Amino acid sequence: MNLKILLLPGDGIGTEVTAAAVEVLKAVGKKFGHTLDLSEGLLGGVAIHKTGTPFPKETEELCQKADATLMGAVGLPEFDAAPPSQRPEAGLLGMRRVLDVFANLRPVRTWPALVDSSPLKNHVVEGTDMIIVRELTGGLYYGQPRGIDNDRAFNTMSYTRKEVERVTHTAFKLAGNRRKKVTSVDKSNVLEVSQFWRKVVIEVAKQYPNIQLEHMLVDNAAMQMVLNPRQFDVMLTENTFGDILSDVGGILAGSIGMLPSASLGEKKGLYEPVHGSAPDIAGQNKANPLGAIGSVAAMLEYTFGLMKEANAVNNAIGKVLESGRVTADLRPKGKPATTQEVGKAVSEAL
Repeated sequence: MNLKILLLPGDGIGTEVTAAAVEVLKAVGKKFGHTLDLSEGLLGGVAIHKTGTPFPKETEELCQKADATLMGAVGLPEFDAAPPSQRPEAGLLGMRRVLDVFANLRPVRTWPALVDSSPLKNHVVEGTDMIIVRELTGGLYYGQPRGIDNDRAFNTMSYTRKEVERVTHTAFKLAGNRRKKVTSVDKSNVLEVSQFWRKVVIEVAKQYPNIQLEHMLVDNAAMQMVLNPRQFDVMLTENTFGDILSDVGGILAGSIGMLPSASLGEKKGLYEPVHGSAPDIAGQNKANPLGAIGSVAAMLEYTFGLMKEANAVNNAIGKVLESGRVTADLRPKGKPATTQEVGKAVSEAL
């Protein structure tokens, strides 16, 4: 198979973890006989520096031509005081909208080798295996009107029936291939939009009689994730809540550097590690590339339907974790490995 993939390394450690992920991707191609058609574009702060905009037209065109996009990270401290539309993150939001990738899948798994890496007690995190399904193109991050002046600022949280229905279908179909449970997270005791969300989820759930549905308020969900994460199978959330809760998942996995993600639409897929650009360690070859490499596995599975290849990548990640050849964030017993060394180790384990 010919895999047509756009690479958007972005800012900070994005370039380093993407390079490691591409090395693994090339190893997959060699092992399983696939050809890679790789292109590269600009996104985020690096795009602002070179083109004046976080999501250049050329990058938009490259996204549309590729079967899948693999992204590193966006964000630089120098833009922290800039208006939202002029920050690197605006490029990511713009790309999600253009590709219409409405469902963000964030697997949260506690690997046996990393039980000691979590700050939570071992018996709490052991056996955690959940997926957060976050609605990605609606809600507070995209709602209009929005604005800011000297004395007031405002954003709009808004959802249409179609937006809620399509991401709910994604969550229930995923649950059908897992442990057949969906936990829908909202704030329906306070927000009208959450009351609507819950109503639509209940209606869609009737089409999946073999899937258990439960509802949980977002504040309780955050608490339950650190009290008893094994209770969750598929967690369904709107955009803002999913953004926050998936970072809690980093505690369960041992490091946020472990978390991959897949953003899926009707036709396109966008894949990226959950972590940010981490400018404090950028350029030092210290970043954990396993979230980016896990995102490659997700891309092989969801966009290209290559389950054997995806499983091979995940198994290779497991072997590297067992070997202890990992970066400093995972608290290795010996000398920490570099970003490059971990990427090479996964490629060799394939």
